[in-house]
Amino acid sequence: MNFLSPDSKFMQELRNLTDAIWINILMIVTSIPVITIGAAITAAHDASRRALQGEAGGVTANYFKAFRANFVKSTALWAVFGITGAALAYAWVVLQITPLLIPKFGLTIVWMIGFEWVFALQARFENSVGRTLANAFVFGVSRILLTLGMIVIDVVWLGLLAACWFYFPQGLFLLVVMGYGTMILCHIPLLERGFAKYLKSDADGGAKGE
Repeated sequence: MNFLSPDSKFMQELRNLTDAIWINILMIVTSIPVITIGAAITAAHDASRRALQGEAGGVTANYFKAFRANFVKSTALWAVFGITGAALAYAWVVLQITPLLIPKFGLTIVWMIGFEWVFALQARFENSVGRTLANAFVFGVSRILLTLGMIVIDVVWLGLLAACWFYFPQGLFLLVVMGYGTMILCHIPLLERGFAKYLKSDADGGAKGE
């Protein structure tokens, strides 16, 4: 098969990359007010999943549909993770106290475990804010290998970003453009594997309607 054929693996991956870049741009624009970051991350998860699965509707339409539908709950979740994340960042940068190292490491790990799952859960399942928050840690711990996989993806991207900043600034623009949208696209297969047995069940409130 010609690699330029619309059905070729190459063209499919190119479309996925293009979608990821566009989703990242949408995230940047809709995150400008800061309080909307949670809704933007949730919408990115939903739009990325639908793009990868070839569902109907354009990326932009799916993104803004999910953004509106999840705005209130995602904003509440972002308030939790945004405030605690800012507090942890402050602790690492300002509170350079040796006895605090272990608590800071422990709380940072807990924060990362929850953050990797919470907005994906909000995008995929209909639950209360408290239930989604609790489920994020349940999934994060019970699916620890998937959680570690997502953390590795994030760390690799952040490492590349730092390397470009110091050693190859020419590549910085490309990494920023690809950004978090690309990481979310890479997370989707891992998240869907973790969600698989719950998608047709009402145990967690039921999966959101397609």
